[in-house]
Amino acid sequence: MKKFPKWLIAVIIVVVCIFAIFSAYKNTYNSFVTLDETVSAEWAEVQNQYQRRYDLIPNLVSTVKGYASHESEVLTQVSEARASAGGQINISEDVLNNPEAFAKYQQIQDNLGASLQRLLMVTEQYPDLKADQNFLALQDQLEGTENRIAVARKRFNDAVKEYNIKIRKFPGNIIANMSGFDKKQSFTASSDAQSAPKVEF
Repeated sequence: MKKFPKWLIAVIIVVVCIFAIFSAYKNTYNSFVTLDETVSAEWAEVQNQYQRRYDLIPNLVSTVKGYASHESEVLTQVSEARASAGGQINISEDVLNNPEAFAKYQQIQDNLGASLQRLLMVTEQYPDLKADQNFLALQDQLEGTENRIAVARKRFNDAVKEYNIKIRKFPGNIIANMSGFDKKQSFTASSDAQSAPKVEF
């Protein structure tokens, strides 16, 4: 039986090693791409729900204004919070890699949500408004949207967590650093959520 030359065996071993390394790199890189796209899709859904809330506000404010026009301070706060969020709903995904920009985005959205909560608390003082069918429909849509926002943010956070874990684990972290996959930011509870709300009777 003819023996293979040693140099040929060495070449085969080198080729197999190169193929194994390439295959491992390709599979790891492709898994990063998949997770990155999942984060992007979940981010788009968060923005979609914020846009839905943003679009509901003018109708809600207009309806409340018809019954509670003298609550101008609260109505102004909602309008200002909406104006502040106006250019901050559909923003570049680069914000996911920038902690300061992400915190600013989250603060703007949290302010808008808080101002809407104040508006809904004020409406409790107006029985006629609470009985208005347009207001009730808008309130239901807003509550549904807030629930969708919470779900979208949770799904986004889950996707970010999975992505961040994957790019930090060895040996994937080497490939992530070489290929430019950076840690992404996730939503955190607002500072207001850290303390119990004050309840007055």
